[in-house]
Amino acid sequence: MSVGADLAEARQRAQLTVEQLSQRTHIREAIIEGVERDDFSVCGGDFYIRGHLRAIASALGLDPEAVVREYEQTHGAAAPEVRASAMFHVDSLLRDRGRRASNWTVVAAVAAGLILVVVLVRLLSGSAGKAGETAVELPVVKPKAGAHQAKAHGAAAGQVTAGMVVLKVHARKPSWITVKDAKGKALFEGTLPQGADSTYTAKGKLKVMFADAGAVRLELNGKDLGAAGRDGESVRRTFAAGGPGPR
Repeated sequence: MSVGADLAEARQRAQLTVEQLSQRTHIREAIIEGVERDDFSVCGGDFYIRGHLRAIASALGLDPEAVVREYEQTHGAAAPEVRASAMFHVDSLLRDRGRRASNWTVVAAVAAGLILVVVLVRLLSGSAGKAGETAVELPVVKPKAGAHQAKAHGAAAGQVTAGMVVLKVHARKPSWITVKDAKGKALFEGTLPQGADSTYTAKGKLKVMFADAGAVRLELNGKDLGAAGRDGESVRRTFAAGGPGPR
């Protein structure tokens, strides 16, 4: 029997009409009738013939690949088949490449924005353009012990608890600082705007990094310590508990 005859017999065994098989496979009735007569000219080419054979065979419970092999043996080897799935796969790859290119564009834009922010911060802190500068580790500040007054944010001066260190930072110009307690926990990290006063309190000691030491003035437990260092100098300082009282 021929391929078309086998498919026609299988359709009849399944008790399906050509119309019903057409509805299941979404293949036009004229094409199904042509296939059952072994007239494949109505299919529109070798690629479509294989597709129609697979769809019809699947709908009738037959092995699609076996039906295609039978067709190839009967009608001779044709040009290598290009499956629809491969075409869709290539199309999908092209779309994925487009999406990835778009995603990389977004990532590049974000990275450029972050770099710009870092450059602006360094310019504002006065440390940009000072090539070769490195952070200077200064000696630990250990003021004399005693109970003293400290000024908090907008609050009245109060009694300094024993074992506590209170540091007030006044920004003469925009300055990036990092403040950590004795255990290394970050209390603040960011840029103080020009004219801002900020007070930090911790038990034991405070570890502070100034990106531009000359941009800030310090007050420890009410005593003016002056600038943290020279203009444009990046320094780290540690302030121990206890300290000078009010001036």
